[in-house]
Amino acid sequence: MSHLELARIPGVNPDVPNAARIYDYTLGGTHHFEADRQAAEFMFSLVPSTRKWVRMLRACLRTAAQRLSQDGFGHWVDFASGLPTEDHVHAVLPHAKVLYSDVNPLTIATGRHLLGDNPQVRYLECDIRTAGDFLRRPDVEAFLGGERRVVFGANGITVFLTTEENRRFFRDLYDWAAPGSKLFATFETKTPGLTTPKWEQFVGMFQKMGETFSLYSLPEYLELCAPWTPGPGGVKTVREFLGLPEDHITEEDREGLGIEFYAVVFEKR
Repeated sequence: MSHLELARIPGVNPDVPNAARIYDYTLGGTHHFEADRQAAEFMFSLVPSTRKWVRMLRACLRTAAQRLSQDGFGHWVDFASGLPTEDHVHAVLPHAKVLYSDVNPLTIATGRHLLGDNPQVRYLECDIRTAGDFLRRPDVEAFLGGERRVVFGANGITVFLTTEENRRFFRDLYDWAAPGSKLFATFETKTPGLTTPKWEQFVGMFQKMGETFSLYSLPEYLELCAPWTPGPGGVKTVREFLGLPEDHITEEDREGLGIEFYAVVFEKR
C-alpha cells in the first residue's frame, strides 16, 4: 500500500501518531507517516533497545506460528493484532484461518485494506477486556466454522491490562477453548524497584494515551494465565525461544533495569 492509499483510508490522519503504525515502523515496515516515525524515534531515545526487543517479539510470533502449524493447528485467533503486514501470522500460515482483532477503528480499517479480499483472514473489532463476548459472537463462530481447538495469540498484551483484567482475559480464552488448544504469549519483566528517569518518561507516554502500563514478575504472569499450563517447551526467554546465542542480548539492551522478555506456548489439557 502506498502512502497516498494509506492516507485515503477514512479517518486516517497522517499528522497524528498511531500506535499500530509506530509498531510497524519499529518492525521496519512501510505503513507509517512522518508523525509516526518521530514518535517512534522519541521512544527509542528513551529506551534504545525497544526496536530490538519488538523485532524479537515479532520473530517469536512467527516462530510459534510455524511450530504450531506443524502440530496440525489450522485456526489462529490473534488479539491486539496491530497491522497485518507481510511478517504477521497470515503470511506465515497462508492456508490457515487467521482472525485478527484490535480495539482501534483506524487500525482495523487499515488492516482490512491491507488484507484485501483474502478469504482465509478476517479483521474484527475486539476489546480484549471482553474477549469472552467476542469469541461467542456469531461472525466469529461463522468465520472459524465452529472450530474451538485453536491457537490464541497474546503477544505483548499483558502490560496494558490490570491484574484483574489479565485474569479475566486468560480465563475467558480458557473457558471458550476446546481441550488441546494452545495459547502463545509473551511477557516483559524488569528487576523490581529499579527505574530511571527515561524509563519513567517512557511509561508516561503510554499513560498519557490513557493506557495502563504495568510489568509483573514471571511467577505473577504465570499465575495470571492460570489455568493455562505451559506446554512441553516450558517458559523461555525470547532469545532462547528463537535459538539465538547468549551474547545476542547485551547489558545495554537491559537498560540498567534488568529488562527481560519471555515467550511461552501454553496448552489447555
